[in-house]
Amino acid sequence: MDSRSDIREFFVTRRARISPERVNLPSYGTRRVPGLRREEVAALAGVSVDYYNRLERGNLAGVSETVLEAIANALQLDEAERLHLHRLARAANASPRSRTASVKRPRLSPSIQRVLDGMTGVASIVRNGRMDLLAANMLGRALYSPAFDAEPEVPNLARFAFMNPAAREFYPDWDGAANVAVALLRTEAGRTPGNAALSALVGELSTQSDEFRQRWATHNVRTHYSGTKTFRHPAVGELELAYDVMDIPGGAGLSLTAYTAEPASKSADNLTLLASWAATDSSDLDVAPGLRSTTARPEGEPQ
Repeated sequence: MDSRSDIREFFVTRRARISPERVNLPSYGTRRVPGLRREEVAALAGVSVDYYNRLERGNLAGVSETVLEAIANALQLDEAERLHLHRLARAANASPRSRTASVKRPRLSPSIQRVLDGMTGVASIVRNGRMDLLAANMLGRALYSPAFDAEPEVPNLARFAFMNPAAREFYPDWDGAANVAVALLRTEAGRTPGNAALSALVGELSTQSDEFRQRWATHNVRTHYSGTKTFRHPAVGELELAYDVMDIPGGAGLSLTAYTAEPASKSADNLTLLASWAATDSSDLDVAPGLRSTTARPEGEPQ
């Protein structure tokens, strides 16, 4: 991944989505591309056109926090996009050695697995920013059994979404799930610009999936802390679950996600059924291979 190219395309894609009318500017002349012109963004941010052009070309060296915030306001960036812009700037101003330094492999402590296993009635997983599913409790492993079927040791949820046909059945809103997966990877790319494992995954998916490549080119980013997600599980049917994501302190980008169902709902009944299915010996219920162990290997990011 090329940092100057990422910066340039992030600016261009954010600029393209804002019409002059949206920011109370007159629309005049024939516009060859949608959105604001560079000089209009410069005027809104209170910087010279030449300086803004330099920034949009990918040169963020020496840019101040004040200018970044002015640009963010002009482009109407949301919280996740503002954070991404500041990360791009920090990476651009870092030393060449630090930009190319490898990302440390995160490790899960045994206590994290005990926490997961103690969360009964809740489907819980731990993943990294690359979307490797590093650990799960029994119910979390059961929920994501289609992904574990594909990669029993350490499934990658982005690879599953784009490369496994089962994902389109597992995610009823596959487009939404695919968009989120790519936005989370793009966010991680801004957080860890020297992440060789992430670059390898992006290269793999870009080569093998047109749908991934098209989404990657949008440069969308997002935060992912709470919401509702729907699954269509092959064993128990549809599950509409609330999710809450908690960063693991000192976990180098690791997060714990807990899925719960509304009490007394059909999804709650199906989640209970899924727990029973997971707890039953696989020889009796033909449980997917991914359910035969309740603990994913907590060794961190694979090479």
